[in-house]
Amino acid sequence: MKSIGGVKDENGVSSKPSEEVKAEPEKIDFSNVKIEPLFEEEVDFDTFSKSDFRAVKVKECVAVPKSKKLLQFTLDDGTGTDRTILSGIHAYYEPEELVGKTLIAITNLPPRAMMGIDSCGMLLSAIHEEEGEEKLHLLMVDDHIPAGAKLY
Repeated sequence: MKSIGGVKDENGVSSKPSEEVKAEPEKIDFSNVKIEPLFEEEVDFDTFSKSDFRAVKVKECVAVPKSKKLLQFTLDDGTGTDRTILSGIHAYYEPEELVGKTLIAITNLPPRAMMGIDSCGMLLSAIHEEEGEEKLHLLMVDDHIPAGAKLY
């Protein structure tokens, strides 16, 4: 007995091949989430447009010695010169899980020294409070976005 395009069970009964089952998106309960209120002060478009938001690729990420909070990122910002940004997010991420990710940074902030290292920009993250605990998520975007791509 031959079965075309199907599978035989132990009794020799044919069945159609199983269709690919698509996983449903994870349902997230936001009912216990508290977010900060929106700013009431408006910013004019000219002021906003002076901020240079770029996609950056994480080439390297390490914990800053003698700091419990800081991670030091070596980033590809599309210029051909590595960019260093420090971020106080070690409570939320381990350095090795961020290597290779595509993040969003504001790149035209003046350098700021932290623990003797110049941080040249700021990585964007989303924060909220959940059941009395602060949660933080770095903004990660599709890896198909090239380093240096400008956000508008």
